[in-house]
Amino acid sequence: MTPAPLDLLVLGSGVAGLSAAVRAAGTHGLRTGVITKGGLDLATTRWAQGGVAAALSGNVEEIDLHLADTLAAGAGLCDFDAVRVLVDEGPRRVEELIALGAEFDRDERGNLELAREGGHSVARVVHAGGAATGAEIERALVAAVRRTAAVLHEHTFALDLMIEDGCCVGVQAIDPNGHVQQVRARNVLLATGGAGQLFAITTNPSVATGDGVAMALRAGVAIADLEFFQFHPTALYHPGIPRPLLSEALRGHGALLRDCAGERFVDEMLPRDVVSRAILAEMLEQHSDHVWLDATGLDHFAERFPTIYSDLVASGLDPMTDWLPVAPAAHHQCGGIVTDLSGATSMPGLWAAGETACSGVHGANRLASNSLLEGMVFGPRAIESIASGAFGPSATGAMRSVLGFAESADPTLSILGVALPLPESGPADVTGAHVTSSSVASSSVTPQSLKRGLQQAMSTDAGVQRSAETLERATLVIAQVMAELAPMDQQEVAVAEVQNLAQIAQTLVAAALARTESRGTHARLDYPSLDPAQAHRLVVGG
Repeated sequence: MTPAPLDLLVLGSGVAGLSAAVRAAGTHGLRTGVITKGGLDLATTRWAQGGVAAALSGNVEEIDLHLADTLAAGAGLCDFDAVRVLVDEGPRRVEELIALGAEFDRDERGNLELAREGGHSVARVVHAGGAATGAEIERALVAAVRRTAAVLHEHTFALDLMIEDGCCVGVQAIDPNGHVQQVRARNVLLATGGAGQLFAITTNPSVATGDGVAMALRAGVAIADLEFFQFHPTALYHPGIPRPLLSEALRGHGALLRDCAGERFVDEMLPRDVVSRAILAEMLEQHSDHVWLDATGLDHFAERFPTIYSDLVASGLDPMTDWLPVAPAAHHQCGGIVTDLSGATSMPGLWAAGETACSGVHGANRLASNSLLEGMVFGPRAIESIASGAFGPSATGAMRSVLGFAESADPTLSILGVALPLPESGPADVTGAHVTSSSVASSSVTPQSLKRGLQQAMSTDAGVQRSAETLERATLVIAQVMAELAPMDQQEVAVAEVQNLAQIAQTLVAAALARTESRGTHARLDYPSLDPAQAHRLVVGG
């Protein structure tokens, strides 16, 4: 007997997916299932260090200042209405998380401690364990989901969306025993996180392979802003992946960036894209693979940042006496599946939230510590819309770039959408492309070797800085990777993950080639200036 469809199936177990699942099952009594490719507590959220940005005082001026900082970081591509929703509803979501049992750092009087991070004009970031905020949020949400969800599918890999009559009705997934099964649901929420594994050096865990965006691409769902991928400037220079992250909060408390001669070379509190490019420029000029973060002047480091302190000690470093080697690492996907203000995508029955989504909040560059907040706000918003009976998208938020314009709080900030053709994924001329040393002998090519080759090409040619020449080189490598993957078993998880990464890489590079300017996280060496005429989203599909 075929089980009855779920009311809601959530893909992903980060802050966006779990916040949504808790609200769906606990508040609205929806029969809710969760699919996650790892354990329920192993999403990218767990690695988030900095904290959650929110104007918790409720003061209108402070909320408006958070809005202004977010718009400034987004370099002209934020959706005004989406940012307004984020900053207005964010404080309430933080309070709800505290009510669920999340414990944030407090001072001796019991007040929440607030940190300042890059791009923020004031201290407004709440944190837990100094720099273990993601782990604390994950802990509270996982416990709540285990109490309320009807069905949990852990260690289960979602292969593709199931589509009937133009609507999403569930997913095909590989269960822990390697069998393909169907999980049907009236609504599917993609909250699968980003694609940091596109790059050789990343702060993201191995599960961050962009599965939700790739599934949406294959289904023809609208995708935008993939060319904007944020690199965190201060990942510890270390052989491990994910790279240990030296939180922005360190710089907020006074840590300084120094070159090989010990000189400061950038304002540490500028937005991340600016700091990352400044670090890369120093590394290239000095022929070095890192610069230094000097935190020796910070008091009570071990007490204030216990998680970072443990990582550093494990790496043989003492932050009280040693300068810390750092370099930029791929950190956050700013674009993704286009949604309206309620998380609806261009396909009825399909919703998206968190890093998987292009809600319009981040624009061309995410403001530090807005990512956890985005998941906490827009995941529950999707549930409210589902519970009210909504099924398809409205012309609000970033979805206006797909459907056209409706009333906006500030029409001058409405962002046009420009259609970008879906890149061809068929056979291509890959002459001169080199993925790995084993590429010559196809029998020795593995998904792992193809992934490493793709990551190296993306890091070298489509990373912190790009140009037409480097992006064309990356295009050749991506085509070869896809050609090598074609005869492999597409229902093997390792193969499917690399296929997903390659499809996202192909779309990212196409968008980066089409955007002939530098804006936010997208820096073109051959087009170094911002072009006001390109203040639009590049949309694929839909």
